[in-house]
Amino acid sequence: MKLKIMEKKVFKISINANPEKVWNTLWSKITYPLWTSPFSEGSRAETDWQKGSKALFLNPDNNGMISVISDNIPNKFMSIKHLGRVRNGVEDMESELSREWTGAFENYSLNGENGKTDLIVEMDVVEKYAEFFENNWPKALDLVKKYTEQNN
Repeated sequence: MKLKIMEKKVFKISINANPEKVWNTLWSKITYPLWTSPFSEGSRAETDWQKGSKALFLNPDNNGMISVISDNIPNKFMSIKHLGRVRNGVEDMESELSREWTGAFENYSLNGENGKTDLIVEMDVVEKYAEFFENNWPKALDLVKKYTEQNN
């Protein structure tokens, strides 16, 4: 078995809103597909966001990731642990392509003060996808900021 190489990437943005408003933008059924569009246009999350719950992150072709909500502290911290991939609506945790993501975390921390919130995203990234996330996370965070502040 080939050893997978992951590195932790950190992305940050300051938003002119309280943590509750940022949290709602991140996890709302309405805004989640909007801010995640830089990763995959038309993407969606199928989950209730509760700790221990299964989460499917899917594109319009039903391809994406199968994960679990590892932790959820409302308005402060969300941790998502990736388990494998979904291909054409079928969950796959056995193929080499799926196993390269097994155990990768995606963590969201919100730190609010004086009407502003610092949103910090830490993500374990498989080396061959590093450039994709480095290019798209800043775009996604700009959209989180845009949708949060326009509804502030």
